[in-house]
Amino acid sequence: MNSGLSRPRRKKPEMNLLPLIDVLVMLIFFSFVTMQFRSASTLNITLPKVETAGKNEFKGSVTLSINKEGVITFNGTVVSDEQLMEQLRAVKNIDKDIPVLIKADEDTPLKKLTFVWDACRKVGLNKHSLQSR
Repeated sequence: MNSGLSRPRRKKPEMNLLPLIDVLVMLIFFSFVTMQFRSASTLNITLPKVETAGKNEFKGSVTLSINKEGVITFNGTVVSDEQLMEQLRAVKNIDKDIPVLIKADEDTPLKKLTFVWDACRKVGLNKHSLQSR
């Protein structure tokens, strides 16, 4: 009783890898395009931990960094003590209420940190804060 109708054979399921490879290539390309490359002049600073610190939100444009050797950077540019005072005076002449963020390594000498803090006060920049983690 074989009727002339036969069942069509089922195709074996297959997984098409080409679209998956395309998506993977696009993700890799997107990650390279959006990656931030840091310059070699960026200081390697380990911020001290403060248990009672609030959120470290900073919206100003002046950042002073001090590494463990006591080298000071003003917005990413290495400056001497005298240059720091000149830069801070110039900032105060532009905007006396600009906030100043001080980032000091946890092993920074206290003498250097107090110098930077005092320099901000001497020129009249009283809105300064110390960043911690």
